[in-house]
Amino acid sequence: MNIGIIGAGTMGIGIAQVAATNGCKVWVYDANAKQVETATVGLEKTLTKLVDKQKISAEKMTEILANISIATELKDFKDCELIIEAIIENKEIKTKVFTELENYVSESCILSSNTSSISITSLGAELKKPERFIGIHFFNPAPLMPLVEVIPSLLTEKTLAEKIYNLMKEWGKTPVIAKDIPGFIVNRIARPYYGEGLRIVEENIATPEQVDDAMKTLGNFKMGPFELMDLIGVDVNFAVTTTVYKDYFYDPKYKPSLLQQRMSEAKLHGRKTGKGFYDYREGTEKPVAQKDDALYQQIFLRIISMLINEAVEAKRLGVANDEDLELAMQKGVNYPKGLLSWGKEIGYAKISETLQSLYEEYQEERYRQSPLLRKL
Repeated sequence: MNIGIIGAGTMGIGIAQVAATNGCKVWVYDANAKQVETATVGLEKTLTKLVDKQKISAEKMTEILANISIATELKDFKDCELIIEAIIENKEIKTKVFTELENYVSESCILSSNTSSISITSLGAELKKPERFIGIHFFNPAPLMPLVEVIPSLLTEKTLAEKIYNLMKEWGKTPVIAKDIPGFIVNRIARPYYGEGLRIVEENIATPEQVDDAMKTLGNFKMGPFELMDLIGVDVNFAVTTTVYKDYFYDPKYKPSLLQQRMSEAKLHGRKTGKGFYDYREGTEKPVAQKDDALYQQIFLRIISMLINEAVEAKRLGVANDEDLELAMQKGVNYPKGLLSWGKEIGYAKISETLQSLYEEYQEERYRQSPLLRKL
């Protein structure tokens, strides 16, 4: 296939690498021409490391690089069969790009967005042919993370989701089909991992390192919520939470954190700025968590109960089938278990009791239970 990628940031060039590795001819465009050059140089370095580690052959590296071309304008996408947009999370900017693209591409060209939180229906509705538009959401880093959320809009042609699902499988990915709701599967269900961790710290119940340590030691998570926010970017995580909150008509369950807003304002964005919830500057030691078994149990049960409740609600609303809900959280954010099976293991009655206790303590809708939870 001929594939067009709009945006040469980490995500865009990562998707280009995936497509090119699978034999597609790829054209990469970025409004900032220098960014494309920087990205391709970076890709060459990445591939060289893979050759050195004997993950790919030198011939394969040559083939991948030969499959990628630089597009200098959107007109260069005229022969593309599929275009994946991976630019800034701004609806107006994305819409402007897609409406211009329609002037150059063929009638059969599929247009898609890698957005993590903007409504696919709202983006596609502005097009002359909204039926050819779909969400294809990769996870960062795209070459390594197996999950891809395939999101048809209300206007997407009925067979297109299956077509993209099969293409992603051909590319060696683990695709899941999701409803077009704010946050889709992963970014919706994962919100409490960050949100409840932030709430616990804001209330001086525990420190970030204690929350992280509790989730890693008791839940076997690879990274705690604060380490993960620093990796993703505190500002990026805050922006996604804000979008989900707004798009759910300000449902208290998704209310953003004031602490996270202040961190974003202070440009304490995590690893990329050298400092976030932790200090990554040279010579700085990471603080050691003061262990407290009772506190750790409280932290773990509170956060896992919120996550399981969110997964149960997604099941109730038919956001995806059970298998895809479980797959999405394990393959998209590396959760050690699917949340529905985790709920069974802990006991749904225990999860319900924990949430009821939090609801009585705080008197906040944030802790309301899914109607399905008590029935499981």
